[in-house]
Amino acid sequence: MLQSMSHNTVGKSDVVAFKLAEQDFCIDIGLVREIRGWSPTTTLPHAPDYVKGVINLRGSVVTVVDLSARLGFGATTPSQRHVVIIAMHEERVVGLLADLVSDIVTVNDGNIQPVPDIALTHAREFITGMITFDDGQILRKIDLSQVLPIAREETA
Repeated sequence: MLQSMSHNTVGKSDVVAFKLAEQDFCIDIGLVREIRGWSPTTTLPHAPDYVKGVINLRGSVVTVVDLSARLGFGATTPSQRHVVIIAMHEERVVGLLADLVSDIVTVNDGNIQPVPDIALTHAREFITGMITFDDGQILRKIDLSQVLPIAREETA
């Protein structure tokens, strides 16, 4: 399991760590509004294949994105064990389907490494950095502005 580091905030940030297809990812905690259990979605016609549908979140319609499908790991078949991370991105609420939330971690800025140059350009579009830990584990930090082009498509 990930080890939380000191809670001194200078040069540090908190992230929510989660799993997709047995892989470790994270997003900034400031983007996360809540974490919910999976509930069935209402499908939208002609939506991209990575959009699971929409849910009613206290009267608001929220799009749920299958992060596994969006990142190229294959579509998720959601079950009761899956979670939806409700995040705010550019004044818009979105749900992110994940296998599970594993931890909230305080990260030293010095532990955030760039994505290797040899990585596929497409992969580097979605990942802003690689967070390394003393035990050898690596968390990939997701760039929601790239993963969620939905808002741009709607305004076009």
